[in-house]
Amino acid sequence: MDYKKIIAEKLKIEGVSSEEIYSFLEVPPDKEMGDFALPCFKLAKVLKKSPIAIANELASFFTVDDNICDCSAVNGYLNFKIDRKKFSINSLNDILSLNEKYGSSDIGKGKTVCVEYSSINIAKPFHIGHLSTTVIGSALYKIYKFLGYNVVGINHLGDYGTQFGKLIVAFKLWSSEEQVIKGRLKELSRIYVKFHEEAKVNPKLDDEARRYFNLIEKGDSESNRLFELFKKITLEEVGKIYDLLNVKFDSYAGESFYTDKMQPIIDELRSKNLLVESDGASIVDLSDYDMPPCLILKSDGSSLYATRDLAAAEYRKKTYDFYKSLYVVAYQQNLHFKQFFKVLELMGREWAKDMVHVAYGMVSLEDGAMSTREGKVVLLEDVINKTIEKAREVIENKNPNVIDKEKTARAVGTGAVIFSALVNNKIKDIVFSYDRVLSFEGETCPYVLYTVARCNSVLKKLGEPTEYNISELSGVEYNVISTLSNFNSVIVTASEKYEPSLITRYALDLASEFNKFYIDCKIGVPDENIKNFRLAITKAVKITLTNALNLLGIETVYEM
Repeated sequence: MDYKKIIAEKLKIEGVSSEEIYSFLEVPPDKEMGDFALPCFKLAKVLKKSPIAIANELASFFTVDDNICDCSAVNGYLNFKIDRKKFSINSLNDILSLNEKYGSSDIGKGKTVCVEYSSINIAKPFHIGHLSTTVIGSALYKIYKFLGYNVVGINHLGDYGTQFGKLIVAFKLWSSEEQVIKGRLKELSRIYVKFHEEAKVNPKLDDEARRYFNLIEKGDSESNRLFELFKKITLEEVGKIYDLLNVKFDSYAGESFYTDKMQPIIDELRSKNLLVESDGASIVDLSDYDMPPCLILKSDGSSLYATRDLAAAEYRKKTYDFYKSLYVVAYQQNLHFKQFFKVLELMGREWAKDMVHVAYGMVSLEDGAMSTREGKVVLLEDVINKTIEKAREVIENKNPNVIDKEKTARAVGTGAVIFSALVNNKIKDIVFSYDRVLSFEGETCPYVLYTVARCNSVLKKLGEPTEYNISELSGVEYNVISTLSNFNSVIVTASEKYEPSLITRYALDLASEFNKFYIDCKIGVPDENIKNFRLAITKAVKITLTNALNLLGIETVYEM
């Protein structure tokens, strides 16, 4: 039951639609004030009255019913109280009947959302700096799916550029096929770092690298065979990490996929007089929009990121006809996306407005930024393995009788890594610390997982809830149910703001409310009505926390 909709439709305000009223309604910070409130200052301009006068007048006309049992004006706010017992029964019945579908909707039916995320570079290690784009993008993918959208997850592989010439040079000078097959990404990373060290004293290596990349572009069989080997090894290695993090993609079309799709874009830019020469390079002048020029072709005629992104955007619109196209990329690329979107707009692509740069903060080490070229990285695989090992130790110490300890440790360990990247607003920079990621106390994933395990333990001991009536409803019980009822609106807001951390924070809030309830309200009481009502709350919390964590890519555990 949508109480906000009931209130909005009952309030007849001249010049204000019920949809607008619906959007104005909010939940008061103190539930004693009411369950919903209308801040009347939002109506003052339209009605040309003070908020206090508006609230008093609306309160005098509002008629209460079986659903909205009280309406009062307080300091310019119109506060509403609902029939909490009826609301509680309806909410719990909904959750228990919908189960794994609770919180989902079909608001995205018939609409496609493209989400580009992770977008790893071939032959480079999957390090902690890739964590944010990977788990934020994966969470958005799952959130939109849950809301009924058709979602296309895209891993826009970095598989084009001079770095592949550098790798081939490094491979021929300091490695072998046997070493690469045995050492995998670590060997490729070793020789890539060595190349940059040697190139500082021998600049001719860079010329040789450009020559080899040119051979790749021209289809040289040996150069392309090595490139494909490096690509295969990379995808196999990162695939293991994607599996651990519950991350999936529908497309691995990388930069090289658009090699033959750039020329029509370049030709159109020329035909529309948008492409101008500047020091031998071809640019789109964006000075009228307070931006530097967007570089489309280098002076030697080779393409750049913007060229390939323009081709990719055109391809995705034609292929998927997206409603929105999201790019989960660090905020350091803000200018690139502003330029790239503006060029599309200048080309007459009205759908450029549907493209969104989902910016996030960077990850650095406690002693500074990471650099693949210098070999200064924290491998994500190492982080995950350490958190799994830590989880295994905690389980051994606290509950050695857990069934399938290995599976539980893996779920807790990987969940802790994902949660650490999604617990705060995505735009915040993160200074990576093992101590923080490995913490199993406070606002962490293990705390939420333990709450789910606690629910399982109660249900195992006392059984599933059966029919009940509510004669009394405590504030603690209502707080849990009220929080449960907000789940769908949190998911919708997370999709609108491209902010998975809203779901993470919600899971923490719900876990906290349940644990207060667990302490204050004994569940296994003789009164069958009270017992079954509290068991229904327990099961609803278990369902909702499980669904919330699944949206983040975190697997729940039965016991801990």
